[in-house]
Amino acid sequence: MKSAVTLCRVSEAALGPFVFHDELAIGFEKAAAHGFDAVELFLPSPDYVTSGDIRELQKRHQLDIAALGTGAGMVKHGLSLTDGDATVRKNALDFILALVDLGGALGAPAILGSMQGKHGPLVDKPRALQFLAEALAIISARAADHGLVFFYEPLNRYETNLFNRLAPTAAFLEQHGLRHVKLLADLFHMNIEETSLVDSLTENFTAIGHIHFADSNRQAIGFGHTDPLPILQTLQRLDYQGYLSAEILPLPTPDEAAGQFIRSIRLPTI
Repeated sequence: MKSAVTLCRVSEAALGPFVFHDELAIGFEKAAAHGFDAVELFLPSPDYVTSGDIRELQKRHQLDIAALGTGAGMVKHGLSLTDGDATVRKNALDFILALVDLGGALGAPAILGSMQGKHGPLVDKPRALQFLAEALAIISARAADHGLVFFYEPLNRYETNLFNRLAPTAAFLEQHGLRHVKLLADLFHMNIEETSLVDSLTENFTAIGHIHFADSNRQAIGFGHTDPLPILQTLQRLDYQGYLSAEILPLPTPDEAAGQFIRSIRLPTI
């Protein structure tokens, strides 16, 4: 299993669960110093940096790109794929597609989290799910053009009322034939919504492409009450080949969070 750490350049997400908020050159340097295999990038816009600049940082620090987050579309620009306004939905889709294209140049999938939106008084749940399925079909096709998949992240009930658990999300993706969309399993959200982390990971394993490895309090595992051992043993048994990514709060400090994360996934008993 490979490790990744989050690098965030979105000022509106300064209090979010991202380890490093430095300029990219510094963030890459810190990631390499802590021994991570890759970085997960959260950029304010698709044109914030060129793929060439990112590749130069990769080469300098021998790091892969695990994924590109799209959350700035929501937190910075107020966009979602299920908004009641067709113009907003189009702008949201275009924002995501541009990040899928940037990821295509880097061989890295993009992630849909907060930009999935919610249903509510202006858009009921069936209509919201229709909007979501239509957008994901377009995104899935674009990811396929790049030979990649796209990651869909079920969020907890306090962040969305669309999908909160892995199994219903996997069923939705299968129902709509979204073969190039895989699940992002985030242990923080799963701690709230799933009956058993191990059972959920096992039962939905073939649909999972990426894991946010976070404790129950959104800090590095070891700072909350999640037991990493059965999770790591399960993923090892299932031969998980993806990333364990540190989408965690930078507490008590970014460097301490990064160090604890690395220790939490490299237990000598695994």
